Amino acid sequence: MTSILLIGAAGQLGQELQRKLPCIGTVKSLDRRCLDLTQADQIYQAVYECKPDVIVNAAAYTAVDQAEREPELAHAINAEAPTTLAEIASRIGASLVHVSTDYVFDGQSHTPYQEVALTGPISAYGRSKLAGEIGIRQSCDRHIILRTAWVYGTWGKSNFVKTMLRLGGDRPEIRVVADQVGAPTWAADLAQAIAILISRSSATSDRVHQGLPNGLLVQSSSPINGSSQESLWGTYHFTNSGVASWYDFSVAIFEIARQLGFPLQVQRVVPISTAEYPTPAQRPAYSVLSLKKTAAVLGGYPPHWRQSLKKMLAELYTHSYESAYSLRR
Repeated sequence: MTSILLIGAAGQLGQELQRKLPCIGTVKSLDRRCLDLTQADQIYQAVYECKPDVIVNAAAYTAVDQAEREPELAHAINAEAPTTLAEIASRIGASLVHVSTDYVFDGQSHTPYQEVALTGPISAYGRSKLAGEIGIRQSCDRHIILRTAWVYGTWGKSNFVKTMLRLGGDRPEIRVVADQVGAPTWAADLAQAIAILISRSSATSDRVHQGLPNGLLVQSSSPINGSSQESLWGTYHFTNSGVASWYDFSVAIFEIARQLGFPLQVQRVVPISTAEYPTPAQRPAYSVLSLKKTAAVLGGYPPHWRQSLKKMLAELYTHSYESAYSLRR
């Protein structure tokens, strides 16, 4: 059975991966409490002690605005650490799965970015993530770099959905940027896609593949078009299907949350421009990622973002509100 080392296990994606990865292998999980990614010696020790077949790096410095003030720390975690992981993976014959970002692009496109599109990050965070990609490609042939965007989840730290619910519970009006366009991504769908890509690249059996949780459209466990397993290494894009602005996303959050019974005070969501909401870091105006390559491997396109948002909010409501109500009874 495939041995997997999961790094970044405490984050919103990491916690979903802890649920999905046991379907395809045995998993050892590490988080920041037991692994400091700024310390190369700790990384070496952790990997050599585990000797995994696959390393999954779900850890990252994700504070986009703070990275403008801490570019060295962002670079250490997002660039140097993944490169070190890639070097070790190559030495021990393991593969590396690494999560990257839409922020490696400049946002000037008007059509979805393909994996081979020219990169041009416009923030310290984006530059650090691109440097990590480059380091991985130079250090380890057996790698999967999975770019994603606008990730949110039930578990882990705060995200856009949780922030909107918090603000919407206190304020009658919320102003949200409407001229940045991308694709919201549920961490649970992303985690399942990672599990499927690992199982495909590791040439696992149909029996293991069928053990994956339902959700994505998986139709075959054989390589696409008879291609070799080796051809599955490389860069992929994964988000939920569909396109939205942050304004569209927030309106949908409140609409679905209100239907589910979340306590909300918000009455108006006002669309504003990026110029009206200045931040230390620049964000891409358009960061929609092409899903064609990944859909070919997965056997179908991911669920639409509204569909996954509804599932996440229902899960969050059950976890946060129904459980709290039962405790008060």
